[in-house]
Amino acid sequence: MTEPTNPQPKGQDFERVLGGSDTRVASFAETKRTPVQQIQHILHSNPTLVPVIVLALSLFVFGLIAGGRFFSAFNLSLIMQQVSIIGILAAAQSMIIITAGIDLSVAAIMVLMSVIMGKLSIDLGVPTPIGILIGMIGGIGAGMMNGWFITKVKLPPFITTLGTWSIFFALNLYLSGAQSIRSQDIDEFAPLLKFFGHSFDVAGARITYGSVLMVLVFIVLWYMLNKTAWGRHVYAVGDDKEAADLAGIRSDRVLISVYALAGLVCAIAGWASIGRVGSISPQSFYEGNLQSITAVVIGGISLFGGRGSIMGALFGALIVGVFQSGLRMAGVDVLWQVFAIGWLIIIAVAIDQWIRKVSA
Repeated sequence: MTEPTNPQPKGQDFERVLGGSDTRVASFAETKRTPVQQIQHILHSNPTLVPVIVLALSLFVFGLIAGGRFFSAFNLSLIMQQVSIIGILAAAQSMIIITAGIDLSVAAIMVLMSVIMGKLSIDLGVPTPIGILIGMIGGIGAGMMNGWFITKVKLPPFITTLGTWSIFFALNLYLSGAQSIRSQDIDEFAPLLKFFGHSFDVAGARITYGSVLMVLVFIVLWYMLNKTAWGRHVYAVGDDKEAADLAGIRSDRVLISVYALAGLVCAIAGWASIGRVGSISPQSFYEGNLQSITAVVIGGISLFGGRGSIMGALFGALIVGVFQSGLRMAGVDVLWQVFAIGWLIIIAVAIDQWIRKVSA
């Protein structure tokens, strides 16, 4: 009786002979990507590339419209000054959105901590460095409060931070008596609170310490998110919390740490905002929450979590600043500036949705 033979399969492309045994391996033709699909894959692998391209195009277009004065060192440094506070808030917001959450209380935490620093240093006579330190600790506590409600009580981040926004805003009005602390009082009793409003000149540009602080905050957080185990855990929790739990990641602890760190960054923004505004107003930066989310979304960080670079939020804040400066120089009414920013948000989310549909 003869053994049955195995005929060579149809479509066989090649065969390999290993150690004398006949091993046939079927290969499948690779699907060629269209140019659009190739772009989609590149943007999926490099999410920060989108805001970088938009920023470069914005600079080019407004440079043509507004002329050389737009590219003057002074104007470019002014844009950095204008976005410095929102940029720092966007850094805090970015970490939370990477975890697939959202924080509607970042601006309220920032203003509350600035009021606490001012009240302690000016009204109660506490040494300014100690007042600032207490403000930083308060920011961490406010962030941990958000994280505790989200992880332990299992409340949605949107509802939790909407509620704490009201709580922090009410505390802000109570502690301040709805009254601003004047610039003259800060100069007399606690000039350190204005430190980040001071500036220095470089080649015609006037750079504030607040602008430098914003860049440093982004660099430190980028390192923490991309070069540490904690950062990898943050992305894992944002991508799939249940899978992260199964992998042994203590996701609740990670989330609380993210919200606590975001609270600290908001407190730092509160200190910087005093130098930026020159006074301490309980109603300043009222739209900071929406503006920080705008910078994050335009910066290419996915609202669904787990994807995007925190540096994208920096580019997103700069894009908003460039648009506002360029449109203002072009004589466009403020109403249409807001109109343009609204379209930027919609387009950024649409691009994110398109990139997420990339085929494997």
